[in-house]
Amino acid sequence: MNIYPELLETLIEYFKKLPGIGERTAERYALSLIKMDKEDLSDFSTAIKNIDSTLRVCERCGHLTDQKICSICEDPARNKNLICVVEDYKNIFIFEKTGKFNGVYHVLGGLISPIDGINPDDLNISKLIARCKELENAEVVFALKPTIEGDTTTLYLKKILSNQNIKITRLSYGIPMGAEIDYLDIVTLERALYDRKEVE
Repeated sequence: MNIYPELLETLIEYFKKLPGIGERTAERYALSLIKMDKEDLSDFSTAIKNIDSTLRVCERCGHLTDQKICSICEDPARNKNLICVVEDYKNIFIFEKTGKFNGVYHVLGGLISPIDGINPDDLNISKLIARCKELENAEVVFALKPTIEGDTTTLYLKKILSNQNIKITRLSYGIPMGAEIDYLDIVTLERALYDRKEVE
């Protein structure tokens, strides 16, 4: 027997689809919506409704934005000759919280993993190559997780970019093996960024 009204059950099931949300937390979130101010509830539902139609990836770097080109790529104060390559746009938010990186980013949209059916053609690599060709004395920083997939992707991209006049570096291995960039504390990430190494 279902102890929840049908709508409440539906809300709970959708909250459970979010990362890290279990049954009890989903229930608490769903019940809190009932007590929410009508105006806030309306704004909340509108924001969710507009996700699909408003948010998109930047045409230049692949970051999440509500414009054609993201605010980081458009920022004239950013060093366009310094590109930080990340797996996912979530990583960019973490780097930006450090306040220490003044370059731009490039989102691959995944890592090379033949066992999972992810090949170089499935990633946002062609745009990275095109961007690098337009630059002089550029540096590309690989900020990929230190796993087999991350290392494979780094070495593949190094080979692709090696015929260009580009300095290729990676984050310092102060980041533990297997660690997710998303879960690193700001101090560790800042130190790894500062102590980046050339890719050999």
